[in-house]
Amino acid sequence: MKERGGKGGGQPSVNERYSQWKTLVPILYDWLANHNLLWPSLSCRWGPLLEQATYKNRQRLYLSEQTDGSVPNTLVIANCEIVKPRVAAAEHIAQFNEEARSPFVKKFKTIIHPGEVNRIRELPQNSKIVATHTDSPDVLIWDVEAQPNRHAILGATESRPDLILTGHQENAEFALAMCQSEPFVLSGGKDKSVVLWSIQDHISTLATDSGATKSPGSNGGKSPKTEDKVTESPKIKARGIFQGHQDTVEDVQFCPSSGQEFCSVGDDSCLILWDARTGSSPVVKVEKAHNADLHCVDWNPIDENFILTGSADNTVRLFDRRNLTSNGIGSPVHIFTNHNAAVLCVQWSPDKSSIFGSSAEDGVLNIWDHNKVGERSGPASKFAPGLLFRHSGHRDKVVDFHWNSHDPWTIVSVSDDGESTGGGGTLQIWRMIDLIHRPQEEIQSAFDRHLIVQQPSNF
Repeated sequence: MKERGGKGGGQPSVNERYSQWKTLVPILYDWLANHNLLWPSLSCRWGPLLEQATYKNRQRLYLSEQTDGSVPNTLVIANCEIVKPRVAAAEHIAQFNEEARSPFVKKFKTIIHPGEVNRIRELPQNSKIVATHTDSPDVLIWDVEAQPNRHAILGATESRPDLILTGHQENAEFALAMCQSEPFVLSGGKDKSVVLWSIQDHISTLATDSGATKSPGSNGGKSPKTEDKVTESPKIKARGIFQGHQDTVEDVQFCPSSGQEFCSVGDDSCLILWDARTGSSPVVKVEKAHNADLHCVDWNPIDENFILTGSADNTVRLFDRRNLTSNGIGSPVHIFTNHNAAVLCVQWSPDKSSIFGSSAEDGVLNIWDHNKVGERSGPASKFAPGLLFRHSGHRDKVVDFHWNSHDPWTIVSVSDDGESTGGGGTLQIWRMIDLIHRPQEEIQSAFDRHLIVQQPSNF
């Protein structure tokens, strides 16, 4: 991890930046919940919406606990209360204790995970089904509603996955994606391979498993030594294995409208586009997409021509696949530069085709609008072209974040605080004030209507 702080460059230290940020919370945010984590979570994902009320919604949230071995690693299912826009009072949202847990986040269920949880992804067709990556070659599939709640104590037996996807020859730790259009799973690993599965045949049994059939997530009251073959997790072999990278595959993503088209990035600095219908070789391979290892990739869900990549070279790059050729030639549409350390996660907004986020080891989560790259009028334009907002509420590397599709400007983000505070992590659920992203003419119109209402009567 790169050195941060005020040494030599005139940059404020992490604590100075954080203190300044906290004073601005009532001004910059419509709502914010800060939740201290005893153990860091390397991934965070929104689950299904549970309840809609007048002032807030209730929704599932998937997290993990990466422990030191004194207790088991876990996959955590939490219930979150999400305050609706323009409801929270400004003076309240800044009144939080960094060492406390948020009243808006309640643990609902714990699954004892075989190994640490490096990545969580939910199935779009049924977000109660999630996939996880750990330090092994397998992808684990969980029906989180059917899995029993477990007490994570030292020596407790591991929860049993509902499915195990096999096909990697070496550990597959991070690269993981679920398809929007079909129940397909995609993974990448240290074997330099991209692996594709379909769980179509198993979706119905995962969703409708009854008490008459022993759940693969339960040990039925038996000790591990007395369990029989009936309770072993079923395994699915790969539908396709795709070779083209020369080093570890760090991230993968499906084309939003196709289970047959996908992309991958890796430590070989390559961005590769694949099409399962044409074979297992790359369709397009951009040999030098960045000047260092690539950590993350995302495919625009609204305009499928655009693909984002993030790298250890501290930049985010935007590629237009129409400009990429089979010879591996293709320059980025734009290079976004504002992070001071390796970019760990990039993700498009589910609601606006030009909006995306990027998080990095510098503890910052940036929100960008690539339509504003040529403008200098945005609130954060003095930092970098296209920069809309800087979320500086974390004090260490922001390892993951996720836009909320049910409330598109609400984001959950997690940081691993081991290097800054000596352990644990921070989860934040936040929504910037809408004056930052609303069209200027819309804001002016609302302001004018407010002035008219406020004018005193002549009578």
